[in-house]
This record gives sequence, C-alpha cells and structure tokens, in this order.
Amino acid sequence: MNAMRLVSAGALLVLVATSAFAVPAQTPPALPVSPVSIGGVLQVLFGLIVVLGTVAGAAWLLKRLAPGQVSAGGAIKLIGGIAVGPKERVVVVEVGDTWLVVGVAPGQVSALHNMPRLDSFPRGDKPSTDDRFASWLKEVMKRRGMGTEK
Repeated sequence: MNAMRLVSAGALLVLVATSAFAVPAQTPPALPVSPVSIGGVLQVLFGLIVVLGTVAGAAWLLKRLAPGQVSAGGAIKLIGGIAVGPKERVVVVEVGDTWLVVGVAPGQVSALHNMPRLDSFPRGDKPSTDDRFASWLKEVMKRRGMGTEK
C-alpha cells in the first residue's frame, strides 16, 4: 500500500510540475467589437425621419391655421410697382374694379390715388429696358442663325 501511495504521489507531483511550467496556449487576439450596428443606424434614421416629419407637419398646420390670416381668394391682384428709394416702392394694386396706387415704406402703407380699372397698363412712348433687351436679343439670334422658327 505504501508503494501505491508513493506512485500516486509521484504521478501527482509530475502532473503538477509539468502543468506549472507549461506555456499557456495562445489564443488569437479577439477582433474589436464595433459599437455601431445596422439596427442602431436604422433606429437613428427612423427617429430623424419622425422628428423632421413632425416639424414639417407643425409648420404646415401653423401656416394653414394661423390666426389673422384670411385668404383674399384672388380679390386683390398686384398690377405693377417700382422702387422709388432703397426701401420705398410705389405699387398699383387691383381690388375688384378699382386700381389703387399705394406707397409702401418700412412700417407704413399709404394710399396715394385710386382710379377705375383700365383694360391695359399704360406705358410711356419710350420702350422699357426689358423691351429693348428683348429686341436686341432677337436681332443677335437672327444674325447668328438661331432664329425663333418652331
């Protein structure tokens, strides 16, 4: 029995000695885990779409239901206008069968004159800058062979 104990103790000593001096098994280094996942990206995009949709819907709702804003339904029509200063304009507005000449300045609108509606807006004898440019452009296009034939 002593021999058996001696053999068992020797085997145990050899086993402990070899495992104590053994080189630990090397495992390959683990790849770093990405903190970004497709699910996370989709969740952020969905949240962004919801927030932007809510903002757009609120802006549309406020525009439609804004107090003090009444639609004229086409009763008022801008006929023309001209700048007479850096911030001042004279504007012709059609309301029903009447044309109003209105002076517009920052913080102030003044009726200057009213007259019955005309069939056409009167122009002076001198063509406007737009008319002169249009005729010059037609002439240049004709000379270059880019006529207006359709």
